[in-house]
Amino acid sequence: MGKYVLGIDQSTQGTKALLFDTEGTLLCRADLPHKQYIDERGWVEHDPEEIYANTVAVVKNLVEKAGIDKNEIAVLGISNQRETAMVWDKETGKPVYNAVVWQCARGAAICEKIEEAGYGEMVRSHTGLQLSPYFSAAKIAWVLQNVEGAQERADAGKLCCGTIDSWLVYKLTKGKVYKTDYSNASRTQMFNISTLSWDQEVCDLFRIPLSCLAEVTDSDGDYGCTDFEGYLDAPIPIRGVLGDSHGALFGQGCVEKGMIKTTYGTGSSIMMNIGKEPVFSKRVVTSLAWKLNGEVNYVLEGNINYTGAVITWLKDDLELISSPGETEALAMKANPKDRTYLVPAFTGLGAPYWDSEATGIISGMTRTTKRAEVVRAGLDCIAYQITDVVKAMSEESGIQIGELRVDGGPTKNRYLMQFQSDMANVTVQVPSAEELSGIGAAYAAGIAAGIYTRDEVFAKMSRTKFTPSMDEAAREEKYAGWKHAVSQVLTR
Repeated sequence: MGKYVLGIDQSTQGTKALLFDTEGTLLCRADLPHKQYIDERGWVEHDPEEIYANTVAVVKNLVEKAGIDKNEIAVLGISNQRETAMVWDKETGKPVYNAVVWQCARGAAICEKIEEAGYGEMVRSHTGLQLSPYFSAAKIAWVLQNVEGAQERADAGKLCCGTIDSWLVYKLTKGKVYKTDYSNASRTQMFNISTLSWDQEVCDLFRIPLSCLAEVTDSDGDYGCTDFEGYLDAPIPIRGVLGDSHGALFGQGCVEKGMIKTTYGTGSSIMMNIGKEPVFSKRVVTSLAWKLNGEVNYVLEGNINYTGAVITWLKDDLELISSPGETEALAMKANPKDRTYLVPAFTGLGAPYWDSEATGIISGMTRTTKRAEVVRAGLDCIAYQITDVVKAMSEESGIQIGELRVDGGPTKNRYLMQFQSDMANVTVQVPSAEELSGIGAAYAAGIAAGIYTRDEVFAKMSRTKFTPSMDEAAREEKYAGWKHAVSQVLTR
């Protein structure tokens, strides 16, 4: 058995390779960014060939940076940006179009047509997901409908229609394995979460043939072997595949019913483990957490398009900051009496509002509103959006939430973490470890390979705690102001 577990976290902004020892300690990390293709309509794409090339390159970079013997890597786990979807030729492995990113709402008209035909509730009851262009089905349908000859080739079973995990598995195994896991399948809007199989009726609505979809496999199942294009002397098994938010849920140790976590990334996923039976909701969605050790767990989840991306917007577009690290000090010095709100509905609003036509707004400014106040509003809107979802989950599940486990780059911001605790009125726990998505997938692979045991590997993680300190009246006033700002952008 090798000495190391390898994790790959293929995220919206880039691809990370993570190296863990036999104790589950993160030893080294390497990452490579990839280009974001965004046009004037707000459509977002990635080049899947660039993503794959970076995946191979970043593993080489990691090995060189860590100075280890590459042949002592025992097993690989993969976490991936979810909902991002692509279509490629089954035989040649060539993409027929760029990957359509989860943020991209270009499938809105396809969803509207299905809704108008009266199938929206059927889709939700079968898949657990509100009919929305956020999910993979409408993105794949758009590609099939808009790339010349694609629909015909799909109908003939000549194309693969999948998510980024299935693309990486396919490429890493030289086209021998075309599989996805239960967590990723449940986010496509084509998977029946009660029968645990691709849903023929829903796929027919989107005109996506079942023959084009990946085999669904346990999250700690067998995904073939890879040598990273000959870089390793002998191939290693791929034994863990999880969507990034599911990976973070597992990496946070949220393996029991009622445990909840939030990943602060480009967007945010708030996810609650609800156990072995689904709870269907109209404000948040129901998905599969995973299928691990032969057992399925379900989750309630709310997704937000713009959280960490708001900080990027403040830096790159408004040029109010030169680095994300400036936001904490600016928020601390902002006028506490200022009531500026930012609603970042740049590509609509996700849970619990589900309004893809909503647009962004800055409201409540006065003559004394300056740079610090606008930056603080940018941070505050992250916490407000997450609070919306946490409240909805508690109400829908009947579970009182007392603790929120969090991860992602913005969790380093002490102002944001304290404000999150105050707004949601719960304890916020920030782990010492970073890269929870990749950790979850790597731990799943390491446990499947017999390198780790679940209880031991989770017991080692230390956490920083933030507890609510805001006066109840102040909390209610601030939150009411947020709800009023949101009401100004909703179209339905």
